[in-house]
Amino acid sequence: MGFAHGGRHPLPDPAEPANRLAKAGIGSNSRIVAYDDQGGMNASRLWWLLRYIGHEQVYIMDEGFSAWKNAKFPVTVDVPVQIPASFEVNVQPAMLASVEHVQQASASGSAVLIDSRDARRYAGLEEPIDAKAGHIPGAVNYFWKDVLDWDGRWTGTGVLEERFSKLDKDGAIIVYCGSGVSACPNVIALEEAGFSNVKLYSGSWSDWISYEENPVATGNAEEHKDV
Repeated sequence: MGFAHGGRHPLPDPAEPANRLAKAGIGSNSRIVAYDDQGGMNASRLWWLLRYIGHEQVYIMDEGFSAWKNAKFPVTVDVPVQIPASFEVNVQPAMLASVEHVQQASASGSAVLIDSRDARRYAGLEEPIDAKAGHIPGAVNYFWKDVLDWDGRWTGTGVLEERFSKLDKDGAIIVYCGSGVSACPNVIALEEAGFSNVKLYSGSWSDWISYEENPVATGNAEEHKDV
C-alpha cells in the first residue's frame, strides 16, 4: 500500500506548513481566503489544516477559480515578491480523531461516524483507490458534494441544518473519507450548521484498512437518506 499506517495523505508536521506560509509572507495575523477548482475539496482541507495549526482567520471562497474567471474578475500569472512573515503554531488536537477514537465509536456508538465518500464506495460496490471496499461499521453516508448546490455554490446554513437534522448538534461526530481530504467540506458544513463537537479522522478509510483487525462493512443499510 506504500505506507504502514496514517493513510494516503498523512498530516504534515505542523512546522512544515507554518514555515511555507511564513516564507510566502503569510503571518499569524493574516486573513487567508482559500480556493480551488475542485468544488472546494482541497480548499477545505487547507482550511482545516490552518485551523488545526491554530490559525482562525481562514475562509473558503464560494464556487472556486472557474467561477471567478467566468465572472470576469481579474487574474494574473505574476508571482509577487513576498517579505517573509512570522507564523506561530498552536496545534488544536481536539480537532483530530485517532484510529483508537474511531474504533471505539464504531464498536460502542460513542460518536457518530460520517463517511463522506459517494454512495457506491460507501456500499463497497466499487473502490478505485484503496485495497479494500466498504465502510467503517456503524458509519452513515453523507456524500461531501451534497453540501454544494447544482451550480457549485455552498448551500446556506438553513439547508445544511436540514441536511444534518437527524444528528445531535452537541453529540460527538467523527468525519472521514478516503484519505482525509474530501471529508473536510463536511466538517465545514457541520460547523456552519451549528455542530460543536466535530473531529476529522485524517487517515480515514485508507488508514482504517491498514489495520488487519479493523472490521469492514458493506451495503446500504446505514446509508443516510434525505427526507
